[in-house]
Amino acid sequence: MWLINSSIGRKLVMSISGCVLVLFLLFHLSMNVAAVFSADAYNTICALLGANWYAVAGTVVIAGIISIHFIYALILTLANRKARGNNAYAVKTRPKGVSWASQNMFIIGLVVVGFMLLHFSQFWYKMMFAELIGHHEVELCGGTTPLSPQDGAGFVAYYFSHLWVVIAYLVWYVALWLHLTHGIWSALQTTGLSNGVWLNRWKAVGDILATLIFLGFAFVTLFFYVQSLGGGCC
Repeated sequence: MWLINSSIGRKLVMSISGCVLVLFLLFHLSMNVAAVFSADAYNTICALLGANWYAVAGTVVIAGIISIHFIYALILTLANRKARGNNAYAVKTRPKGVSWASQNMFIIGLVVVGFMLLHFSQFWYKMMFAELIGHHEVELCGGTTPLSPQDGAGFVAYYFSHLWVVIAYLVWYVALWLHLTHGIWSALQTTGLSNGVWLNRWKAVGDILATLIFLGFAFVTLFFYVQSLGGGCC
C-alpha cells in the first residue's frame, strides 16, 4: 500500500495525524482554561469525559493517532538516515531559511512523547483509568486528602502547586511549541494546501497557533502555581 511503502504516503499519514492532534490540543486547552474560571465547570467536563464509553473510545482513537504519528516519524527518520549513508552524521551548517526545529523534529518529538508519559501518569492514570477499574478515591503522596477521579480541578491544583512539576511542564510546552512551529505549516504543505503564495502565510499561521497553544497551557500551569503560593495546595 502506497501510504506505507512510499515516502510521500508516509508523509501524508504524518501530516493528517498531526493535524488531528493539533485539533485535540486546542480542545484540551479549552478544557484547561475552563479550570481557571470555574472548578465546578471543569469537573463537569471531567465527569462527561470520565469512564463513559464515548470518552474511552475517543481516548483509544487519540492514543492510536499518537502511536501512528510517532511510528511514521521513526520510519521516516530511519529512512532518511539510510539514504544519507556515510553522510548521516556529518557536521553541516544549517541552510539559510531552515529552522533548527525543522532539522531536529524527531528529537523534539521524543521530548514531547517523554513528557506525555508524565502527564498520563499524573492525570489520565489517576482519573479515567482509576474510574474504569472502580476506584472512587485516589491517594496522593504527601498525606494529601484523597481525591475523586472526577475531581479534575483538584488534580490540577495539586500537581501545579509543585515547582518541579511546573518547570517540567514548561519545558514540555517549549518542546511542543518548537514541534508545532514547523509541523503545522509542513503538514499543510504535504496535504496540498500550500503553494508559493500560501507557504509564508501558513508559516505565519503555524507560528501564531503554536504560540497561542504554548501561552495558553503555560498560563494555566503558572496560574495554579501562583494560586498555591497564596495558601493553596502544598
